[in-house]
Amino acid sequence: MTSRPLLVTSCQVVTSLLLMTSWSLVTAQHRSTVHFLPDSLTLQEVRGGGEEVGELVREAFSLLRSSLDSLLPSSTPSLRSGDHLGETVFAEEVRSRRIQVSVSVSNSISTLSPHTREAYTLSTRTPTHSNTTTVTILASDFFGARHALETLGQLVEWDSHMEALQMVSRAAITDAPVFRYRGLMVDTSRNFLSMEALKRTLDGMAATKLNTLHLHLTGSHSFPLYLPGVPNMAFYGAYGARKLYSPEDLRELQGYARLRGVRLVPETDTPAHTSNGWQWGRKENLGDLAVCINKEPWRDFCDAPPCGQLNLANNHTYTVLSRIYAHLRHAFHPLHFFHFGGSEVNFNCWNTTEDIVAYLEREGIGRQEEDFYRLWGKFQARAQDLLLDVNNGRPVLGVVRSSSLTEEGRIGEFLSPEEYVVQVSGTDDNTGHLLRKGYRVILSHSDAWDFSCGLGRSCRSWYRSDKAENLTEDASYKGWQAVYDLSPYEIARGLTGRRHEDLVMGGEAVLWGHQVDGANIDAKLWPRSAALGERLWSNPSMGWYDAEPRFVHHRQRLVSRGINADRIQPEWCHQNEGHCYL
Repeated sequence: MTSRPLLVTSCQVVTSLLLMTSWSLVTAQHRSTVHFLPDSLTLQEVRGGGEEVGELVREAFSLLRSSLDSLLPSSTPSLRSGDHLGETVFAEEVRSRRIQVSVSVSNSISTLSPHTREAYTLSTRTPTHSNTTTVTILASDFFGARHALETLGQLVEWDSHMEALQMVSRAAITDAPVFRYRGLMVDTSRNFLSMEALKRTLDGMAATKLNTLHLHLTGSHSFPLYLPGVPNMAFYGAYGARKLYSPEDLRELQGYARLRGVRLVPETDTPAHTSNGWQWGRKENLGDLAVCINKEPWRDFCDAPPCGQLNLANNHTYTVLSRIYAHLRHAFHPLHFFHFGGSEVNFNCWNTTEDIVAYLEREGIGRQEEDFYRLWGKFQARAQDLLLDVNNGRPVLGVVRSSSLTEEGRIGEFLSPEEYVVQVSGTDDNTGHLLRKGYRVILSHSDAWDFSCGLGRSCRSWYRSDKAENLTEDASYKGWQAVYDLSPYEIARGLTGRRHEDLVMGGEAVLWGHQVDGANIDAKLWPRSAALGERLWSNPSMGWYDAEPRFVHHRQRLVSRGINADRIQPEWCHQNEGHCYL
């Protein structure tokens, strides 16, 4: 059967043929469990896939071993050797138990493309009177094998009564994701996020089978990227010398993510939200690379301070942009997705800038609203060409946020459905018209999947006064229950009458960084993101109520792995399932 990511409570004895494990429903063929010691779990063989995939599987198995170590109540050596068990029949059975894992991979795919299957089957078998439990994994690709190892880890728990690890003796799982794009977005521009914070985020995503971390790398607040070809971007744009990412950092993060089954999608937000980092052009005799930088009153020139938009009349702007793209292409190679940003453009900024006005006059372009849309659209086409050029002519799927440029009657003029995916944040018919026109979409609907909300201000009005009219419904905290119950296919069906499985690529929860840094990012993302993970992995027909016991336990697992996930309920409820629900 198709499962969801997997759960077993530490004090739970298997009493049902339908074993509920951490974030997956598993067909259990036997009601018993076997107990074993951490070092008894071994990888016997890896077949198929080639040398690179084989090495990745072995590294992923090492991560599995580490996750099991996190279940132990302490690092006391006797817990590994079994000396603490004494000399009993049970102790001898535990010490002699072997868990042997074999993995077969169908192909040599080692990078996560939009078409990677990520599928696997996993079976555990314990012959009668045998001290060996075999685990057999068959995977479509490395990513399926990695997910299978994650599922295996979630079939294991520490038995505090018997003081040993335990797992089901027999189980059969057939598993594959419903959606190929299962994402989170974090914002490194408004507040810097350390490498450690980003790695913890990836660890949580691995535990939840989310496969895309969208990095909103730059914005008007800061430019935290040190790029050797354009060092002035960081010199003028970073918050400090220790608050930036080097090319080596980005490549390290890319490798860390791949091993955990996650692709990284970089974003440099343009043509708006370009301020700090772009103000050095005149000193280098390049003219203004961006305009309206820090201009006041900001409400007249941008959506939120500090203001700044690219100077589309300056050819040097495109030269610098091309160099930025070249560095990002190298750091995030192979590049399957690239996020251009592309929202909240303020036409008044351009309409009051001498360079832009003079350019429009030279080109015989007017200054009406539709003229500025054409200017914006022309920029986007040129940006896409720059990216294609630095990627040696290999197409990259561009992602843009829904905006006035993507509205019905306008998007077809500027954005091709073959080249672009639209990330949709609203719940109105903007999604419907995109689907009807054949555009692929990634849903990030703010009524459930905007994790920035809930601290007393509207999610979209961080800098405005706290007047009652600004405190809209959008300001409410988005609990994990709302996250879990939002179905992308049902959104599509409600707007168009069809599920559009070919066009709804998946979803992404967004966490804008206005009030987020490394100190609180874990609690902002987790465990809510686990609810997103299950929704996008299996699109369950059940609602959050049925998932809650497993969800609470999965939160405990995240904490054991060093992720400071928010608390969901009193521990008593976790230990006494079924007694804390209405």
